[in-house]
Amino acid sequence: MSIRYGAPPQRYPSQASQYRPSPAPPARPVSSQYGAAAPGYYSQPGYGAPAGGPPPGADPQLWQWFSAVDTDRSGAISVTELQAALVNGNWTKFDLDTVKMLMSIFDTDRSGTIGFSEFAGLWKYIQDWQNVFRHFDRDRSGSIEGAELSEALRSFGYNLSPTLLALLEQKYASGPSDRYGPPPGITFDRFVRACVVVKTLTEAFQRVDTDRDGWVQMNYEQFMKIILSAP
Repeated sequence: MSIRYGAPPQRYPSQASQYRPSPAPPARPVSSQYGAAAPGYYSQPGYGAPAGGPPPGADPQLWQWFSAVDTDRSGAISVTELQAALVNGNWTKFDLDTVKMLMSIFDTDRSGTIGFSEFAGLWKYIQDWQNVFRHFDRDRSGSIEGAELSEALRSFGYNLSPTLLALLEQKYASGPSDRYGPPPGITFDRFVRACVVVKTLTEAFQRVDTDRDGWVQMNYEQFMKIILSAP
């Protein structure tokens, strides 16, 4: 099974009005809810359901997708299984660090895997991010470039300098593909991680900046804790 995000131009809906003018970045959920079925997901026949069947009240389509991703029939999804199932609009796999970040957000019981209820929350989270990505991908290239990145972050309340924006784009820009070569810019998976990193680092800085003057004084260990705690 492949779950495809950030599809090429022809897959974008023509009515831009269905997206909010300034969408907010999806928040980390407090509790998981079953997500509704949505386009852009592709499953292959022949997959069986994990032993035990779906939980009571589970969305049948969502359970089918969960079962398809759970290739070893363990009843839970590993990092490897999740990465194998997620692809960008140019058919490149999700970046492993992004997959690990998603696992860390939704593996609420810290089992190292994603159960069905956790998968339901993950599904909804990624769908919300896909709407954000489509909104700011103005040229429908399937990636986010400099001006689009600046607009997205500014709408979220992060007014980064041109220098920081350039560093961010350079850090998260997609590398060339061996076969097709993705377009320049940031693919969907890396866009999500870039936004989450900016949010995480900004909030960590704000916790230290108690007088809100934009300046902080910290020791080396405090600085390293902030950096190493980033997704």
